Amino acid sequence: MKQSRLMSFCEAIANVTVGYGVAVLTQILIFPMFGLHTTLAQNLQMGAVFTVVSIVRSYVLRRVFEAIRVRSTKPPLQTSDGSVRARLPYRRDFGGAAARDQSSIR
Repeated sequence: MKQSRLMSFCEAIANVTVGYGVAVLTQILIFPMFGLHTTLAQNLQMGAVFTVVSIVRSYVLRRVFEAIRVRSTKPPLQTSDGSVRARLPYRRDFGGAAARDQSSIR
């Protein structure tokens, strides 16, 4: 199913909002272990910058993958009379040359 640009953006926002809380909490707990002492306001500001970057990254990647999906989807087949019929699912032949030689017998 195709996901709209708006829903891609909403999903990215939800994902990053949860990530923002985790990131700020992680900064508060981890920074002192490395000798970095920041205020809560500084942690929130740094988290905000990383959040904006993350939203843009998530949105762009989702759109790239959606474009790849759309390009790889084959269009429906048109018959000689102009009508359109559904394309059957792709069937791989894993039998190799022996199976191809047998196909004329079937």
